[in-house]
Order: sequence, then structure tokens, then C-alpha cells
Amino acid sequence: MKLAFFGTSEFACPALRAVDDTYGIKLVVTQPDRPAGRHARLHPSPVKQVALKRDLPLIQPNNINNPEAVQQLADLSLDVIVVASYGQLLKSAVFDLPKLGTINIHASLLPSYRGAAPVNWAIMHGEKGSGISTFFIEKGLDTGDILMMASLDIGPNETAAELEDRLADLGTDVILKTLDGLANGSLQATPQSQHGISLAPSLTREHGHIDWNQPATQIHNLVRGTIPWPGAWTQLGTHRVKIHRTRLTDLASGILGPGGIGPSETNRLLVGTEDQLLEILELQRAGKSNISGKDFLHGLHLPASFV
Repeated sequence: MKLAFFGTSEFACPALRAVDDTYGIKLVVTQPDRPAGRHARLHPSPVKQVALKRDLPLIQPNNINNPEAVQQLADLSLDVIVVASYGQLLKSAVFDLPKLGTINIHASLLPSYRGAAPVNWAIMHGEKGSGISTFFIEKGLDTGDILMMASLDIGPNETAAELEDRLADLGTDVILKTLDGLANGSLQATPQSQHGISLAPSLTREHGHIDWNQPATQIHNLVRGTIPWPGAWTQLGTHRVKIHRTRLTDLASGILGPGGIGPSETNRLLVGTEDQLLEILELQRAGKSNISGKDFLHGLHLPASFV
């Protein structure tokens, strides 16, 4: 089969390597280099870095749907386009090009969590499981016919970054089986269910703001689900504090109000929520290094509260 691969983030890299090893790739398409870091220097995407190491043909159009990019793809007479965490909306001029179709590797069990951030929202909503869906791209948002699915459990303390790594490996296995099934004609696509539809839009920094009036479990899930970005955060006076790791305690908040910080005698950074105390294991003041909750508590003047 003649394949092109569209991807940008680290999530796409295991699949890129595996598809190239198994079938070969005629063209890799990724996002343009973006500024990053303190000096805003241009950095290549993880997918570009893999493509360069493998000496694969590569393009980085600002808009994949422009006539020049579409013509480059058309000239390849592709059988399949594989898409994984690419970051641009494909129009029919692109996804209708391959003979067998354009296949997306999506990190949820569709129709749940359609959109750009399925891993984050699954954890933030306290889901116990997730998975991979491969499907044909069409005009709707992740609405195309399903080719294959595979599921896995989500650990109670697993972060979005950790889950995404596991889903990337699972997605690699699923896309290879999907391509094998298409190649030998044994795989038939099926329409998505019209029940259980949910959305997973892109996150903003405000999604990471902690509301201490919520239950402890919900805050714990927010912290897990926003790692590595945008990160969960709160205010202590005029200082923004990022919360990197928490632990449920099953201890009632008692007289400690939401956001209130428990007594230093406990040697644990315990914070009141709507129902239970939440232990903060690792956090970071703006412009400072990560420290443990215990060390943070030792330098704190009590009483104090997060807001």
C-alpha cells in the first residue's frame, strides 16, 4: 500500500515508526515548526524529528487544504492516509484522495470524547477506562465509521501524560491491525452509535483552575487530567501555585473550609475541599522549582488558604 502519515505530537510517533517499518511511508505531513522556550526559538514537532531520523519525505504546510498541498498528495496516488494527533482540520479535498480512505487514530472509545483532548477529559471526568478507535475521517468531528477499537483501564492515580503514552502504544497495535484488515479485505467499517456521544474540546489555562468547593475526588481528577498542560493551579495570596500531584485521604474536611490548609503538626500538606481533605504531594510557586508538600508547609505562615 502507498501511505502518507499525518501527525504532530509525541502520541503519533510510535504509530509512525511502526507503519513505516511495516508498510513504508511515501510522505509525512506535520505542523510547521513552532516557537517554544524562554527564547521562543523554533522547534520541530516530535513527528518531524522521527521523520528526519528516518529520512522520510516531509512537508509542513500552514494549511494542508491549500491547492499546492492537495496536489502534492494527489500526485502520490495514495491508498491510505493515516492521521494521528495532527492538529489541522482536513477537508474533503484531502480525506477523499486515498483509494481506501483516510484513517484517524483517536484516543477514546467513540462516540465518547470526540475532539482534541479526549485523554484529558476522560481523566477529569473520572472515567475508569479508555481506549483507541480507528475510523474513517469524514466532514463531522470524529463522526466517521469505526474500523477497530481496543480498550484499557485507567489507574486511579494515572495522569493524562501517562495514559497518553499507553494509548499511543495501543494505537500502534490497532492501526497495524486496521491496515492489515483493509489490505486483505477482511475489515468492514460500522457506523458509530448515536448513544453515549460526548465532546472533548481543547483545553485552556482556565480549565486548570482549582475550585476548592468541589469534592476532593473531582479536584484530584483535575490535577491528573491537566498534566502536562495546562496544569492545575490555585492562588495563595497574590501568588499562583501549580499543583502537580495529589492524594486522596478519605479524611473529612471537618472545620477546615474549602482551600483551607491544615495544621503543620500533621507534616502533610492537607487542604480542605467540599467533602474531604486532599493531600498535596508536589507543587510549585510561579518561577520556582517543584517541591514536596511537606517542604512547602514548613515555609508557610498559618493560617492560610488557597483560592
